[in-house]
Amino acid sequence: MTALNLIVVAAEETGEETSYNPLIPANYDILWSTIIFLIIVGVFMWKILPRLQEVLDERAEKIEGGIRKAEEAQSEAAAALEEYTAQLTEARAEAARIREDARSEAGQIVAETRESAAGDAQRLVETAQKHIDAERQQAIVSLRTEVGALATELASRIVGESLKDDARQQRIIDTFLDDLEAQVSADKAKG
Repeated sequence: MTALNLIVVAAEETGEETSYNPLIPANYDILWSTIIFLIIVGVFMWKILPRLQEVLDERAEKIEGGIRKAEEAQSEAAAALEEYTAQLTEARAEAARIREDARSEAGQIVAETRESAAGDAQRLVETAQKHIDAERQQAIVSLRTEVGALATELASRIVGESLKDDARQQRIIDTFLDDLEAQVSADKAKG
């Protein structure tokens, strides 16, 4: 027989007709269950809950410390960014100033070079003019000597007598060249 059949047979033998509900436990079961539950709750409150609270507090402190460190790192990063931005702005301003200075210096160098080149050109022109004047004087002296010798020889042939006297020869040459220069000057004035 099964357990249910035994219960039914035992109830019939006693002759009592009671209604037995298997879902509602007996009073002694409720009492002992309540005592055991209270013991478990007491142990939980006395031993486990403080440890659990301690672990949760430690985790909360670690989290708060991490948040604090993250905030500090973020503020340091923001400060570093501001410093970097300030340095970058300063560097850009310095670069612009250096470029402007370089342009100004380049302009001065070009102006000085032009002035120097103009001065050098003027000196070269003056030197060349002096050189030309010196060569001209040398050519005139050489020409006077040669023309004088030719004129004296020609005059000696025409006159038939020797004009070897230096003083006379010099007067004739000077007169001839003066006439020649006067004629060249007159031609330049006309033309």
